[in-house]
This record gives sequence, C-alpha cells and structure tokens, in this order.
Amino acid sequence: MNPSSPLAGRVAVVTGGTRGVGAGIARAFLAAGADVVVCARRPPEEPVTAAGRTAEYLRLNVRRPAAVEDVITRVQGTYGRLDVLVNNAGGTPHRALADADACRHARVLELNLTAPLTVSLAAYRVMRGQAGGGCVLMVGSVSGTRPSPGAAAYGAAKAGLENLARTMAAEWAPLVRVNTLVPGPVRTGAARALYGDEDGTAVARTIPAGRLAEPEDIGAAAVFLASDAAAYITGASLLVHGGGEYPAYLAALAEQEGSAG
Repeated sequence: MNPSSPLAGRVAVVTGGTRGVGAGIARAFLAAGADVVVCARRPPEEPVTAAGRTAEYLRLNVRRPAAVEDVITRVQGTYGRLDVLVNNAGGTPHRALADADACRHARVLELNLTAPLTVSLAAYRVMRGQAGGGCVLMVGSVSGTRPSPGAAAYGAAKAGLENLARTMAAEWAPLVRVNTLVPGPVRTGAARALYGDEDGTAVARTIPAGRLAEPEDIGAAAVFLASDAAAYITGASLLVHGGGEYPAYLAALAEQEGSAG
C-alpha cells in the first residue's frame, strides 16, 4: 500500500456525497487515490474535487430500489468493479414524537436504515464476485447511542444501522468487510441551524476536543477503514466524536459549586 495513496486503483460510491459529511468523505477518498462516484437526489452546487481530481455525480434517490440497482450496475459497467460503498445518505427534521404520526417517523427509518440495507445488498452482489471483495461503511451517529429527543426515529435507525453492520460483517466475511463510522456534531453548512452558529460554540464547549468535527475528520477516518491498514477490522464501530460529551452531572456540580462560592 502506498501511504500517500492508500486507495489507489479502487472505486468508491458515496451516497449523499455532494455536500456536508458525504462530500468530506468523497474528497478524502479522491485525495487517497480512489475513483469516486457521489450519489444524491440533486447535483452538487459545484463539483466535488480534491488533489486535482473530480468525483463523478450520479442522480439517486436511495429510497427507490430500482434506481439503486441501476446506479450500481452503471458503476460496475463504467469502472469494472466496486470496492467501497459509503452509506452516508440520511437525515431527519427536528420533530417531537407526538408531533407526527407513525407513518412520518417510518419515513425517517426508511431513509436511515432500510435504504442503506438496499444499497448494501446491491453493492454486495458486485463485491462478492470480484477478486479482493470489498468494503461497506455505514455512517452512523452518536444519536444512535444515547436518547435523541426531537430525533427519536433517527436515533433508532442509527442504532439499528450499527447492529445491521455487525450482522453483515459476520455473514459476508471474509470477502466483504463492514464497519460503522459514528460521528458526533460536525461543522457543515447546516451547523448554524443545528448548533446555534457556524462554529457551534456552545455545543463545542461540551466536547472534550473543544470543537465540532470537520467533514475532513470524518473523511480521514473513512479512508482508514476502507484501506488495507484496516484489513482485520470488520463489524466494528469507530467513534469520531472528539471524546464524546462531558457528563451532564459535572456541569451541574460546577454550577452548584459556583453558586455556593
């Protein structure tokens, strides 16, 4: 493996790869030498580029199985193989459980859990027939490891996604490795709406690392898991969250001590 190009010669598909975390992963893969296809319902505002190279864009609604099969078939036809799939497409509106019916919550589950299963199955049918197999990366969330008020269905889907990845890893080993990236808060174009300002200053104070993650931080972790350096890692969840969150009781104690002083 060339340390400067650990993914040279490999073909990667990144769903939801036109902006935010997905674009950060796609740029990291391009810089690592991979041929990259980014998929989303809408094209990027500007091409996804890195290291003088550009990702190919293919339109895709991951909720539509026939469209998924078509895109994976097109990638195989164009590049001859598929080495890495990153299931990044997902998301949710902020919505309290009682503010919507079960059907609306089910749509969130469909996007964040059922759709990654659909895309993974399509990719596996290619990977299992090629020398070297392949690698599937799920993009989870810390919302799947703790209560998620306002995003209950999303948190449940991300928790299920980790379990799904572990089962895939067991069933598809040793030919196809499957792992989950678990990001914490990430500074993207939506940071102001999610975290109060562009840098998420208030939220950053709750993170031991002292800042939100950048998309490039998630991209670097994705390159590692997709590379030969992680050849023995499968069925794992990699926390990329800057140390997590300070326990709430410590803040409460500090506030109590401050008021007592």
